[in-house]
Amino acid sequence: MANKTEEYKDYTKLEIEDKLRQLEEELFTLRVKIKAFKLDKPHRIKLTRRNIARLKTFLKQIELKENNGR
Repeated sequence: MANKTEEYKDYTKLEIEDKLRQLEEELFTLRVKIKAFKLDKPHRIKLTRRNIARLKTFLKQIELKENNGR
């Protein structure tokens, strides 16, 4: 399995924000499904939360680079 951080390194700020929005929507639907007992793979919630954290980290790194460039 490839390192997940390698996947996000080439993303632009807008791509990261878009992907982050998608993952947050996915997390919401997963939480709704688990409450309705319709989620077959509950570990996907944990994986989605980790991916959200990774994207937020990359977003913060980009913002810090932009601020240091001034």
